[in-house]
Amino acid sequence: MRSYGPEKIHNIGLFGHGGSGKTTLTEALLLTAKAISRAGRVEDGNSVSDYDPDEQKRRMSINLSVAPVEWKDDKINLIDVPGYADFAGEVASAMRVIDGAVIVLDAAGGVEVGTEMTWEAAKAANVPRILFINKLDRENANFFRTVEQAQQLLDDAVIPMQIPIGSQREFKGIISLRRQRAWMIADKHDGSFVEAEIPADMVGLEQEWREKLIDKIAATNDDLIEKYLEGGADALSPDDIQRGLRAGIANGSIVPVFCGAADQAHGTAQLLDGILDSFPSAARKTATATDLLSGKPAVLKPAVSEPFSALVFKTLVDPYGKISFVRVFSGELHANSSLFNPRTRKDERIGQVYMIRGKEQISVPALGPGDIGVVTKLVDVATNDTLCSHDRPLQLVPITFPAPSYWAMVKPKTRADLDRLGGALHNVVEEDPTLQVSRDAQSGDTVIAGLGEPHLQIIAERMKRKFNVDVELELPRVAYRETIRGKAEAQYRHKKQTGGAGQFGDVTIRIEPLEPNPEREDPLEFVNAIVGGVIDRTFVPAVEKGVRDAMAEGVVSGNHMVDVRVTLFDGKMHPVDSKEIAFKIAGHEAFKLAAHKANPVIMEPIYALEIVVPDQFSGDIMSDMTTRRGRVLGMLPDGSGRTTINATAPLAEIQRYATDLRSLTQGRGRFSMQFDHFEDVPTHLAQSLIEAQKARQSEGGH
Repeated sequence: MRSYGPEKIHNIGLFGHGGSGKTTLTEALLLTAKAISRAGRVEDGNSVSDYDPDEQKRRMSINLSVAPVEWKDDKINLIDVPGYADFAGEVASAMRVIDGAVIVLDAAGGVEVGTEMTWEAAKAANVPRILFINKLDRENANFFRTVEQAQQLLDDAVIPMQIPIGSQREFKGIISLRRQRAWMIADKHDGSFVEAEIPADMVGLEQEWREKLIDKIAATNDDLIEKYLEGGADALSPDDIQRGLRAGIANGSIVPVFCGAADQAHGTAQLLDGILDSFPSAARKTATATDLLSGKPAVLKPAVSEPFSALVFKTLVDPYGKISFVRVFSGELHANSSLFNPRTRKDERIGQVYMIRGKEQISVPALGPGDIGVVTKLVDVATNDTLCSHDRPLQLVPITFPAPSYWAMVKPKTRADLDRLGGALHNVVEEDPTLQVSRDAQSGDTVIAGLGEPHLQIIAERMKRKFNVDVELELPRVAYRETIRGKAEAQYRHKKQTGGAGQFGDVTIRIEPLEPNPEREDPLEFVNAIVGGVIDRTFVPAVEKGVRDAMAEGVVSGNHMVDVRVTLFDGKMHPVDSKEIAFKIAGHEAFKLAAHKANPVIMEPIYALEIVVPDQFSGDIMSDMTTRRGRVLGMLPDGSGRTTINATAPLAEIQRYATDLRSLTQGRGRFSMQFDHFEDVPTHLAQSLIEAQKARQSEGGH
């Protein structure tokens, strides 16, 4: 493949609901452009895009993949993007580096959950969109019903550029509303077609839809409106139509609809033409960066003469090293060069530079502005890093990834798995920035967070396949806390006489609750009120250590105790037998005695949730929240068919909420959650936690 300038490069994402045919469409576009000689099939596991073993096993896309084609003297970098919500991180990555989005719809399924998700993502990223209604040859396919749904559920800017001739088994061609010609399906199933006159029985329908299209195109420009009002559609030249169409697509007032059947490569040549006609080239996309020398914003043009900048938008890790996917925004990326990484403040040696088609890597001498490719074996480069020149450090705007919504505890199956776990987790987080790994401070468990239960199951399988680490996933333990609601005093004497030197320590303490304060880092306020030297000051830290150990163990449920003031105000020493260990034990036991008398309670973490759902589900969501001991704080319809519900709920009741919300809303709801405060556990539930702790202690005793 030859080198292309930015005015000839188009970076196009293929998005849509899982199963709408994005990967099949990618194969058909590759075949039509003669980039491959035979189309693979998702069902057979031999498509260009779905080359990962996890994808072949599940017959679905999990990772985005890049597949460049050459079409009419231009280069189109197709990016096939997964459609399921668990892989929304791939959608975010692709949206950051594309010039236009093709959203694929199933003509039988219509507007589905993934359609809405990717539509919203493209709209938020201000990416121009076109729709491709696929599978017109399938049973129950209905082009006009799908268009109507898209206009209602997505935007009334949606307007067909083409209409099909026939449907389902009778689908045999496409009418271009702009060119007023028919393209009849050829027998070769390679994207070829036969141009013909519009069938006589469809002329009226074609005129009706063409008028709607020209109406929208004319509305993009005052000059076009004037021409249109004076002379009708015929007064607009092809150039006028093209100019208005591009302007409308760019500002979102027009979202053209193309159609076809990807598994037979029907309509694919027209879609490739439509991509070139509809979307701006990479030459039109400037990049905003921060100049790290001056701290001021810099606007970078896609030109070789500009300072170099590239964004790493995806990372793959294999046994041979890392593969970093980059989009060059300005300047030129050369093989065998050196670049600067502002995050690490280190230079990175660039070896080979590749163009990539699925898993195939094709070595190229350089990647020019606007182009996409990969660099291998970079040492310390991660997704979202900017690569730039050492003498002009720049920071590109990073990708915003969705926050995790599902947590699981990672349990290695063997000692060998435990030894390899850290490295495997590091690698999967490098590959997928929507993952977060943490350690539970109380239990020591490793916790991984992602976008849903299926997401984490796939990650667990990937860890086993790629890094030979076998793990089980369980719901994490809820981080309960204990505190006291009253005041109490207690005295404890630790006295131990053996054959040699003894141990003696006697302390009297007072405990009382502190007002909860989220900014307080220390759960204990320890006050030394000893007067008269009844305890030597060298033993006071040992008493405090004993108290802290007792608080870490808890007194009723085995959970950390917080928000307590302990005052040491009396005690006794022995001139020979008093030692630090004795006062540590005395402090520990005195605290336990006092805490039991000070009305100890168990507290649970309460999380604040922001739940966004279609209006028709808001009642069900609020009812469900009540069953979870939640409190609905408010609801706010946005006027476009969606309602935001703010609520609080105990973590123990919402650990599987990512899965449950999808079930409650047919996958159309989304939510975010963050810790809000601790609250006393209801008495009947607290008792079960206390009984569970007694059972654990009993087992430990045996």
